[in-house]
Amino acid sequence: MRTVGWWAVGCGLWGFTALASPAWKAPAQLKLGELQVLELREEDPSRPPLPRPAVEDRLGPLHLRSMEPLPDGRGWRFQVQALEPGPAVIPALDLGNEERSPELRLGVPRDIPYGGPWMGVGGGPEDRLPPSPFPWAWVSLLLVPPLGLLAWGGFLWRKGSARRRLHHALHAFRKQWPPKDRERGTLDAAHGLGRDLLAARFGEAARAWGPADFLARGFGPWDLWARSLDAARFGQVEPPFPSAEPLITALDAPDGKGASR
Repeated sequence: MRTVGWWAVGCGLWGFTALASPAWKAPAQLKLGELQVLELREEDPSRPPLPRPAVEDRLGPLHLRSMEPLPDGRGWRFQVQALEPGPAVIPALDLGNEERSPELRLGVPRDIPYGGPWMGVGGGPEDRLPPSPFPWAWVSLLLVPPLGLLAWGGFLWRKGSARRRLHHALHAFRKQWPPKDRERGTLDAAHGLGRDLLAARFGEAARAWGPADFLARGFGPWDLWARSLDAARFGQVEPPFPSAEPLITALDAPDGKGASR
């Protein structure tokens, strides 16, 4: 019975000692490369303050940057720096009074912002890349010169479109006038090319001009052109087809001042 009693007393003292052991105060994880603070404190006010732990420049895998007593004198504050990713285990520290601190396990993730000062330590494919939007505002400035050149070219193209249209219509008319025969298809084609030439020179309204309109504007050669085509459709040879030159010369005169017959 005496042996059992001493055994019970010993277990009680061990349990009291375990409950009264120092406690760590630390974050759940440490950030790689950044200074972090750990605290080792004696929570039981009936026990004496913790003596200085026997540490020099490292707490396990962590680099010890500074150590100072807590303001209330009940423990110690450690400023540490993790320079390696992965689990960090701080073994039990010898407190010099036949007492040891509990073991502390911390995690050091390797997730480091791209371009951070510690990216080279533990960096790898798991590192986060920052959002890098495309600089559309700056690139758009590079588009100003080519867009301006394109707009200027478009303006010149539109400005010269009427001249190109007249040149094309004039070339086609010269090629087909006077008609090579008096077939109805040939006459209609020659008539259409003449109307295209008048529209290119004086506007779309000129397509509908008749003999009275030609005479009112002084375009005698074009009045003869219209009458000769009408006669040819009915098999007549009078009036004959005028040559192309007086027709083209009449186009060079302003409206109302064309060559007369």
